[in-house]
Amino acid sequence: MADHKYYYSFAQARNDIFEFIEVWYNKKRIHSVLGYKSSEQFMKLYNRKVA
Repeated sequence: MADHKYYYSFAQARNDIFEFIEVWYNKKRIHSVLGYKSSEQFMKLYNRKVA
C-alpha cells in the first residue's frame, strides 16, 4: 500500500493505488445500492440464490 512507501516512479505509485482500489477497497467496502453489503457478500448471496 501507499503507507510509508517511497516510490521511484509514477508508474509504481499508480499501480499500488490501482491495486488498492480494485483488489481491496471496491471488494470490501459496503455499497448502499447492494443493500449495504460488500460486492463480495452480495455476489455470494446472489450465487446461492441462483444455484
